[in-house]
Amino acid sequence: MRWITRERVKVDRVACPWLIRKFIDPEAEFIFVPAAEVLAVAEREGAIPFDVPGVEFGHHGGRCSFEAIVEKYGIEDPAVALLAQIVHGADVSPDLYGRPEAPGLKAVAEGFRHLGLANDHEVLEREFIVYDALYAYCRMAVLP
Repeated sequence: MRWITRERVKVDRVACPWLIRKFIDPEAEFIFVPAAEVLAVAEREGAIPFDVPGVEFGHHGGRCSFEAIVEKYGIEDPAVALLAQIVHGADVSPDLYGRPEAPGLKAVAEGFRHLGLANDHEVLEREFIVYDALYAYCRMAVLP
């Protein structure tokens, strides 16, 4: 599968590729382009757009793109549900869940934007470990 979104990734546009690779398609490819080009390039490249206005995997009903992907693909993992609340709080205002971890994730995501990394693919490569760690934290939090 090929997926496409806006360049200069931050919270939701890193969380979604992490989710897709971990739970939907480990071989997924991601394309990053200027916001105004997403839909045209998506059509030309046969890529699934996400986290842009007016697409299925975007913000709807106060929820973020990560939540839309979780719902569409029926991911029923309780740790992913908790992670979705954290991602939501770091990405969306107003925050529907009030998770105390959300501001920290937002700060980390903002920090990655200022590391001088070469491109969005490098941001994903480096920041996926943050989502791996958050997922492990969420798994421990939801254990009975």
